[in-house]
Amino acid sequence: MSVPSLGSLPIRLLRLYGGLALYGLGIGLQVESAVGNSPWDVFHQGVAIRTGLTIGMVIIAVGALVMLLWIPLKQKPGLGTISNVIFLGLFADAAIWLLPTPDHWALKWTYLLTAVVAIALATALYISAKMGPGPRDGIMTGLMRLGLSVRLGRFLIEITALAVGWLLGGTLGLGTLVFALAIGPLTQLFSRWFPLT
Repeated sequence: MSVPSLGSLPIRLLRLYGGLALYGLGIGLQVESAVGNSPWDVFHQGVAIRTGLTIGMVIIAVGALVMLLWIPLKQKPGLGTISNVIFLGLFADAAIWLLPTPDHWALKWTYLLTAVVAIALATALYISAKMGPGPRDGIMTGLMRLGLSVRLGRFLIEITALAVGWLLGGTLGLGTLVFALAIGPLTQLFSRWFPLT
C-alpha cells in the first residue's frame, strides 16, 4: 500500500530535508562502524584523509563538482539537488561528531546495519519529494538519456569512486559489500510507501 499523493509543499519539504538528515545519519553510522563504507563514502573518506577536510566538507565539494558533469548531460538541478549538495555533508559531519565510536564488533555491526536501512529509507524519502535528484543520481539519469543502462552507468561510476577512494585510504570492507548488496532491495522496499516515480 503506497502513501497517498505527494500532498502539500510542507510535506514535500519534510520528506526532502528529513530524508537528507536521515541520509547524513546513515553516513555517520557507517563511517563510525569502521566495517566498510559505501563506495562513494570510501572515496569521500579517502579524500578527507589526504586533504585534512572533514568527510562532510568533501561530500559538499564533490557534490558541487559532480554537478558540473550535468552541463554536458543537459540535466537541470532542482531545490532537492542544491539542498543535497549543501546539507548532506553538514548532516554527515554532525552525525560523525555526535556518534560515539563503537569498540565492540556487535555494536559496529549494529551501526552498519542501521546505516544501510537508514540510507535506503532516506533515499526513498528525498527522491519521492520530487524536488530534483541528488548530484550523483543526476548523472545516472543523464547517462540513461544517452542510452547507457542505469545498472552499467552506476556500476562504472561507483567502482571508480570505490577504487580511487581505497587507494587514497578510505575504509573498504565487509560493510561495503553488505551495503552494495542490500541498498537496492531495501530502497525498493521503502519505495512501496514512498514511490520514486
